Amino acid sequence: MAYTNIDDPSAYFQIDLYAGNGSTQSITNDGNSDLQPDLLWIKSRSDSSFHAWTDSTRGTSKRIYSNSTAAEESHADRVTAFNTDGFSLGSSSLVNTNNYNYAAWQWKANGGTLTTVGESGSNPGFTRQTNTDAGFSIIAYTGTGSNGTIAHGLPSTPGMIIFKRRNNANVWATWHQGIGDDYKLVLNSSDAKDSDGAFMNSTLPTSSNITVGGASVNTNADGGTYMCYAWSPIQGYSKFGSYVGNGNVDGPVVYLGFQPAWILLKRSDSSTGGNWSVIDNKRSASGGANAIVYSITANEPDAESTGEAESTYGVDFLSNGFKIRASHSTRNTSGGTYIYMAFAENPFTTSTGVPTTAR
Repeated sequence: MAYTNIDDPSAYFQIDLYAGNGSTQSITNDGNSDLQPDLLWIKSRSDSSFHAWTDSTRGTSKRIYSNSTAAEESHADRVTAFNTDGFSLGSSSLVNTNNYNYAAWQWKANGGTLTTVGESGSNPGFTRQTNTDAGFSIIAYTGTGSNGTIAHGLPSTPGMIIFKRRNNANVWATWHQGIGDDYKLVLNSSDAKDSDGAFMNSTLPTSSNITVGGASVNTNADGGTYMCYAWSPIQGYSKFGSYVGNGNVDGPVVYLGFQPAWILLKRSDSSTGGNWSVIDNKRSASGGANAIVYSITANEPDAESTGEAESTYGVDFLSNGFKIRASHSTRNTSGGTYIYMAFAENPFTTSTGVPTTAR
């Protein structure tokens, strides 16, 4: 049995769907627990607006966009506050166009309370907020142009790390445990993993540190300002792994140890079908049936994909994982390698041994 210390994942991760009103509004989460977000990712489901990432380290006025290399921008009328159980919005069309539908994905770190670590030896100076229970750190640092290490504060080795330079137009350099050493993925691109020993100095992350390479403008240019989002796996709450496609609508079953709420999928060995797909349990073509076909592409500004057949995009959310029901190249090319990042709706078995049920 898969036991967990997190019986209610909504204390650390929540999804909210809301309609824009073109003015100002406050969005209240509907999970079992209150959640004040520290990382807020908003995407319009209705049009080709950019994906907006805001976090409590940088403050509500700062935005970066996962579908673009653009440097950080300031917009005071977008997200205006992180509330005790949700967030408030201004009138910006990016996040609040009247009658447009939006998805907001939210993670809890440390409530905006930062640990400041000065530069020492090869370490870049940085600020960090970490939630060790949920295995999530938000790290802000300034590059040195020399190889360095960053103490991530997580309870175990990260499974997923995303870097974005704030003060320049550089790619979202991404590492996932499923791609190994000397490779990176790019969150704003459909490209396959590429050989890049520089961005993490050919060094895998450890249970203590993330390495950044001095030769990489994507992670450690001298004077560059960076954000790093890092997650480590937590039994019954989050998992980072990979599977190999079989090209069949009776696709692979992936065991997670929990009933998923949200999954990010990416083919890592080829750019064919290489878009980053966001799938969640709030956006289903059939009002809650297992096979979810609605998808948002993280590396493109496109509106939500709807009306697709189960055999094209379908993914079953199970009580202990997920099953691919599609043969589409973004899900299940025969022999293709796919990496995933998943967060729970419910653990398969609670801390007291009570099993969950399928949707």
